Parts: sequence; C-alpha cells; structure tokens
Amino acid sequence: MKVDYIALSVPVFFLLIGIELLWSFLKGLKLYSLSDAITNISCGIGQQLTGAFFKTFLFAGYIWIYENLRIATIQPGLLQGILLFIGVDFFYYWFHRMSHEINAIWATHIVHHQSEEYNLTVALRQSWFQAFFSNFFYLPLAWIGFDPITTVAVIAFNTLYQFWIHTELIKNMGWFEWIFNTPSHHRVHHGSNPEYIDKNHGGTLIIWDRLFGTFRAEQVAPVYGITTPLKSWNPFQANFHYWKDLFQLSRNSSKLSDKFNVFISAPGWRPAEMGGRQFPQEVKRDNFTKFDVRISKPEKWYALTQFAAVLGFSSFLLFEIPKSGTSLLWPLILWCLLSIGSIGAFLERRTWGWTTEFLRSVLLVGISFLLPEEFHHLLIPFVVYSVLTLVALLVAKRLSKVSVQSL
Repeated sequence: MKVDYIALSVPVFFLLIGIELLWSFLKGLKLYSLSDAITNISCGIGQQLTGAFFKTFLFAGYIWIYENLRIATIQPGLLQGILLFIGVDFFYYWFHRMSHEINAIWATHIVHHQSEEYNLTVALRQSWFQAFFSNFFYLPLAWIGFDPITTVAVIAFNTLYQFWIHTELIKNMGWFEWIFNTPSHHRVHHGSNPEYIDKNHGGTLIIWDRLFGTFRAEQVAPVYGITTPLKSWNPFQANFHYWKDLFQLSRNSSKLSDKFNVFISAPGWRPAEMGGRQFPQEVKRDNFTKFDVRISKPEKWYALTQFAAVLGFSSFLLFEIPKSGTSLLWPLILWCLLSIGSIGAFLERRTWGWTTEFLRSVLLVGISFLLPEEFHHLLIPFVVYSVLTLVALLVAKRLSKVSVQSL
C-alpha cells in the first residue's frame, strides 16, 4: 500500500506536458499561460505534499470495514479485477456528481475547475482536501470484500486515466466516445457555459452519465473556468476561497436552518432573504476575458526558475517520504508549501511577494538545521540555492522596472 502510483507517474506527466506544449507552439496554438500552468502544478504539488500527512488516516476506514465487516473475501483474478474497475468507476461517478451538487464537497473540488485554460497541466490542478470526501464513496467496496491494496491500485489507475483527457488537441474519437471518457467529453465538464455545467462526471467510463441523465455532447466551444472567476495565481487562495464564501454566507443568514443549508445545498444556493438560488449567466468564448496580470520578462524568468527548483524539491520529498516519513521531513514540506504560495503572490505582483520570496530563501538555510542528521549534507546545496535566489531576486527587481509586458 506504500506504492504511490501517482508520484511514480510524475515524469510521464511532464513528458506529455512537454509534448503538448511543443506541439501547440509549432502549430501556433495558445494553449498555455505561464502563470496559469505554474498555479495548476502548484496545486498538484500541494495536494501530494499535504496528502502525505493524512493518506494512511484517510484510508483507515476502508481497512477497518474490510477487516471487520466484509461479507466476502474476493480473491484476485481477471474477472474480479474487471468488477473492481467497474465498481471504482461507478462510485467515482457518484462522488464526482455529488461534488458538483453539494456545496461542502464542491468547496474542495472547485480547485480543479478554476483554470481558464485547458491543457494537461489542468489535470494536475487538484484540491488539497478533496480526499476527505471522496474516500467515503469507496467504502462499499470494502464491505463487499475487495482488498485495500488492489482497490488503491485501481483508484490510482482511474485517476491516471483522467490525465490525458485534459487537452484540446484530441478531437472526436468515434466509437470510443460511446463507452469511455474522452477529451471531448471532459472539455464539456470543464465548461462554464450554462448548458455544460454539471455534465459528464465519469472517470474512465462515460456510460454512467448516459444511464443517469448527466451526459452532454460537445457542441459549442467551452468557456473554461468557474462562473465566478478566481482571479488569483495563489494556490492557497484557490483552495480556501470558496470555504471563506460559504462561511460568510452562513454567518449572514438569519435562520439557523439556512446557516446549515448553505453547506448541503447546490452551488449557487442562497437563502430567500438573499435573493434565492443564483443561476449561471450565458458566456461565449469570443468575448470572454481571461484573468491575467502584466508581468515583466525578468519576473517571468525568475518565477519559472524558482518554480522549477521548488518542483525539484517537492519531487525529492515525494520519493523520500515513504522511506523517512513526514515526521522527519515536515520542515521541508512546509517550506515547499510556503514557496508555492509565495511564487503565486509574486506572479500577481503583490508588493509583499518580494518580501516573502526573500524570507523563504533565507528560511531554507535555517530549515536545514531542523532536519535529522542524515539530511545535514543538504546544508551546502541549500546555502548555494539561497544565495543564487537572493541574487536572482535583486536582478529581477531591478530589471522589472525597465519594462512590463503582458504574458
């Protein structure tokens, strides 16, 4: 159960992202925005690192039910594997559908829908807290008798499958569209067009949407994003903004029942005293303005190189955590989380973004003294990185005053 299939697939993810980026460049397609792509991957980094703290805890319920309440013991085999695959996809459909129909779950899933672009980096844009809800939907599989190790592997496969469908480069796939989830089906799912909202919830299979009335074929070009745009490159804002909105709405509701209903009602629900249910407005791709922040070329290069370094640190941690545990590496985990938040603020040209960049580069050296003895060899690389970061920050700050251009 300690095999992290998602972490092992990271090199493949970035290889495919590189291919898509190169192809879009050669074809003159603007599928990528630097700030958006960094934010997408930052959310994925945060999801993997925060998940390291509570993965075992989250799956403890499944293990307990399997060991104490299962009605059968299903032995591994081809037929059993197919049944488990269908079961996982079935329960994923219902989790995914409920995450669009219940505010408290939507507050976690909304992160995946915030990007106004549609490319393979969007697949990595994941909520840090979604697993607290999604894992409950798989518990019936434990009761039936599917063992935890195999179930984790099949859930991982279901997740991995969904990576490649986040692209605009693949159009209609013929007969495959009738059974499986495809880029065309999933583009609809990410559309904020009123006719596309809450459609095509399937993970690997699209048959559940066809059976339960949530299927919609791609017709007009989707406008990607959420109905009330996030307008931020900060992954912390991405993960917490909707929770803030819900608690604010609950606090402003006068009736006790409405204070509770805020969390269990559908997105857009409001108490009658606040105007009742709000419905999405019509949007069209040709007049939709995407969120952007003007940023100079030196700032772009600084943000890109710093993000690449943080990505490297995070990748190291994802492979080191299974061996050393989070209790030993938590200072570096927190530093990586601080870094993606700081880089997000930097991309938004927040005045305090320069300060947090300075502080996190200095902080890394101090963190090296909090690590166990077996990691003390990292002190010299950390000092070198911090010095180079400070120099790059000063250069970027000086050069950014010369010219600021749109992304």
